[in-house]
Amino acid sequence: MGSKLCPKIILEGTRLTFKTDIAFALNEHPRVVGPRRYRYHSPLISAEWCSFTNFPWGRGLINFEPDEEAQAMETYHTWMRLFELQKYYSWVIDRFHISTRAYQWMTYQRDYDFRWLEQRLVPLGFRMVFLNRTPDSFADARAERLKVSGNPGQYNDLNRFVEEQTLIRRLVSESSLLKFEVDISDNDIAGAVEKIADWMEQTGGLYMGE
Repeated sequence: MGSKLCPKIILEGTRLTFKTDIAFALNEHPRVVGPRRYRYHSPLISAEWCSFTNFPWGRGLINFEPDEEAQAMETYHTWMRLFELQKYYSWVIDRFHISTRAYQWMTYQRDYDFRWLEQRLVPLGFRMVFLNRTPDSFADARAERLKVSGNPGQYNDLNRFVEEQTLIRRLVSESSLLKFEVDISDNDIAGAVEKIADWMEQTGGLYMGE
């Protein structure tokens, strides 16, 4: 029996950097999760889920309100424990604690210390990919997204995305996780996925040591 593929990837970046598209592609990429002759359950999770409210595009692990802080932190602890209990499996995460830090700082000027989280993520082999684009490329990305978006109003203010990207870049640089930066200004999702797969192979991120 060959080595078991169990990559653990956190994708971070502001809106319109195609994180979700890239997450789905990675989660089905034969070099990342192995060849599949049929589709089966493979975890792809997101801190962006609006799981704290009973209405669409509500609040969740990123954009929680101050009185929901305890719920948010408990959710992070729960996810972390789940990763530790199931460390010999693949996990692709579409936005996580860096996005939480960025949103909470920009909205409430509150910074959350997630060093405890990263100290537990590192031994499990989690790696971070920072997806970004040039400021002048956001408009084209928005035009493509509006063709399918059910909530187009969230893309009105591109300046906010540029500002958030600058903050996320700094927060990513502070992270203790092994990290990789991918410029998606050319909107080449397939190319970005191949770059990430190459990096995961080259850095030993596809397998879990004993």
